[in-house]
Amino acid sequence: MIDGVRVIPLRLIPDERGKVMHMLRRDDPHFEQFGEIYFSVVYPGVIKGWHLHRRMTLNYAVVNGMIKLVLYDGRKGSPSYGTIQEFFIGESYYALVTIPPEIWNGFKGIGVTPAIVANCATEPHDPEEIVRMNPFSKDIPYDWGLKHE
Repeated sequence: MIDGVRVIPLRLIPDERGKVMHMLRRDDPHFEQFGEIYFSVVYPGVIKGWHLHRRMTLNYAVVNGMIKLVLYDGRKGSPSYGTIQEFFIGESYYALVTIPPEIWNGFKGIGVTPAIVANCATEPHDPEEIVRMNPFSKDIPYDWGLKHE
């Protein structure tokens, strides 16, 4: 695991009318603070990343579809420096992934339908605190291709 990253399985309550999908409450022990919530739609096969937030903690949950979420710890001095971590989250595994500041992250839509990613961030969006990198940059040793293993 990358130091500071948390994965919390989330509660999904289905009934004949539909379902309720819990995400984050202010009385959860892992809740930090509220900055903003937004939703990102990603089409199948599309990659959104790499990006890194300098101050913001991200709280991702996928409410529709599936994504491959990939994290890279480029923090020099971190016990998990150089570690890559993959998560497959969404309809097949409904979970909250908390990503601390300074962790590179990106996600790819997988499956056949668009995915909707909710992010309850600890800071309002500020274009000055985000760093972006091409998803195919050699600076992060990761291959986004489908693995047939």
